[in-house]
Amino acid sequence: MFRPEQNHTSDTSKAKNTSEANDRATLCPALFISAIASGQGKTTITAGLARYHRNQGRKVRVFKTGPDYLDPLILEQAAGSPAEQLDLWMVGKKRCRHFLYQAAQEADLILIEGVMGLYDGDPSGADLAEYFGIPVVAIISAPTMAQTMGAIALGLTQYRPSLPFAGVIANTLGSDRHAELIKESMPDTIALLGCLKKQNALTLPQRHLGLVRPHELENYDDRLNHIANIIESAGLGELPTQVKFYDEAEEQGGHDPSGHSNSLAGIRIGIARDEAFSFIYPANLKLLKRLGAELHFFSPCSDQELPDVDSLWLPGGYPELHLETISQNVPMRQAIKSFYQQGHKILAECGGMLYAQQSILTLDQQTWPMAGLIPGVGVMRTKGGCQGMQSAALPEGELRGHAHHRSKSEETLPAIVFGKRIKHPAPGEPVVRSKGLTASYLHFYFPSNQAATIRLFHPKEVLG
Repeated sequence: MFRPEQNHTSDTSKAKNTSEANDRATLCPALFISAIASGQGKTTITAGLARYHRNQGRKVRVFKTGPDYLDPLILEQAAGSPAEQLDLWMVGKKRCRHFLYQAAQEADLILIEGVMGLYDGDPSGADLAEYFGIPVVAIISAPTMAQTMGAIALGLTQYRPSLPFAGVIANTLGSDRHAELIKESMPDTIALLGCLKKQNALTLPQRHLGLVRPHELENYDDRLNHIANIIESAGLGELPTQVKFYDEAEEQGGHDPSGHSNSLAGIRIGIARDEAFSFIYPANLKLLKRLGAELHFFSPCSDQELPDVDSLWLPGGYPELHLETISQNVPMRQAIKSFYQQGHKILAECGGMLYAQQSILTLDQQTWPMAGLIPGVGVMRTKGGCQGMQSAALPEGELRGHAHHRSKSEETLPAIVFGKRIKHPAPGEPVVRSKGLTASYLHFYFPSNQAATIRLFHPKEVLG
């Protein structure tokens, strides 16, 4: 498919960087999977490729560009390995480089799923692919076009001549004849890597805010294996060309040049994690552990009491899908409110913030009591809301992250600060504070500021 340089299998992966150890470089086949827009099939095809190569006995590492909690769960399920975020702004170039270098040392294939369209955003997926020299494949969903696809493909590849391009994939086609028309339209300089017909097997279930999580559906692995078979039958199963990945000396061995190592040693952090609260970056957990924190997970849905902890993190998720369960779990609501009243540190993000407020109002106008730490009503909506990258200049320090929601928060506390968008001048998400609680719609990426993260969770970090 992608003109492989060699059949790179797990038998040889451990020795592949020996000749280049001195310049901290290692080779690994890699591909950046993008599209002309959202909804083109990026996640399905990336997951299908990951599962196909995994089924061939290869170790696959997958990444997701930009802020996303749902797609990485599917990619992780497909690849059988953790899916990390890559983003030049939120994660940073050095950390992205380190993640890729680590993956290249252990993997037989690296797959990176883009976000939205190839050139959307600043920085865009194209920026990331070009920065690391990773070949791009663009998916074009073409159910209602034929020869025009050749023109679109030409524009994608020529818009930035410096971008390495592997080719394009035509998706959701209607027939063999449809595929022939598209093949005839493709310029000789652009590789048409494969054509996929429209079929239910290539459509993963969705809900508001994104795809349905794998653990919520039966036989998800069967779905992924079926997609992998379709990928193979379309001729998309060959390994891509190898890419040389570098790392910087100070990143080796997980070294922390900031001097904050073990700054949370002995601090017990309770983290809500269940079917209602699950929007957690793996990198956030890794950082807390590396800083020495003890992580104790609990369920606001099913647990009756909090674990013995010093601080709490209430991440985002889908509380609106489990309102009866979390509302009727009065012992947990009371335990969290007591923890708050004692002045302990609590970070509540998006769905976690709605849970920390007085109530949630559903689309059918039902009101469900929540933990009641602070005033506020979370009002569910069918559309609207906010999404995008933002930073927040908290008293603890500036943290980067993103927002993505349809609900709105009404009648809550005044903001201590508003998020700052990357370019747009309008104020971003409000951040409110009461006692030790910090609450916002923002989902923070903790590694963007380790010192601020420590201050948010350490019981003895008192500002002012």
